[in-house]
Amino acid sequence: MDNAATALTFRAATDTDVDALVALIESAYRGDASRAGWTTEADILDGQRTDPEGVLQVIKSPDSRLLTVERDGRIVACCQLEHRGAHAYFGMFAVSPALQGAGLGKVVIAEAERQAREDWGATEMHMTVISVRDDLIAWYERRGYRRTGEMSPFPYGEERFGVPLRDDLQFELLVKPLV
Repeated sequence: MDNAATALTFRAATDTDVDALVALIESAYRGDASRAGWTTEADILDGQRTDPEGVLQVIKSPDSRLLTVERDGRIVACCQLEHRGAHAYFGMFAVSPALQGAGLGKVVIAEAERQAREDWGATEMHMTVISVRDDLIAWYERRGYRRTGEMSPFPYGEERFGVPLRDDLQFELLVKPLV
C-alpha cells in the first residue's frame, strides 16, 4: 500500500468530533490557511464553509455518516456519505491542506465508494461541485466521475454556506457508477 494509506483509521464521526471536523473543513476551503492546499475556494467564496450545526446534522442523520479519517490519532480528512436509495451522495469532502497532493484524497474517496457499495448496495455515487472549479472537477473525472451538465443554483444570500465573490456560481452534478 502506498504512503497515503499508511496507518489510516476510518470511522463514523461522533458528537465529540464536531469542532475538529469544522476546523478541518474550514482549513481546506476558506481563508489563507486553505491556500496551502489546492482545494481552496478562497478566490470564489469568503465566509464559512460549514458550521457546528451543519456537521452535527450529518452525524445525527439516520441516512448519512460523516466518514472521519485519522492518522496518528489526528483527524486528517473527512467526507459525508448519504444513502439516497439506489445511489449515495458524497459531500463535505476535506483533506488537511498540509497533506493535499500526496494521494490521501484518492484513498478516502475509494473507501467512501466501497462503503456506499457494500453497506448500502449503492450502484452510483453522486456529488455536486461548483461548476467553475475546473481543477477539482478534472480530479474527480480522473477518478471515474462524469459531468452531467445538470446544474443547481448556488444558495446566494445564505451566508451560512459562504459569501460569494462572483455572481456566476452554480453546482454541477457529477456521477460515477459503483458496479
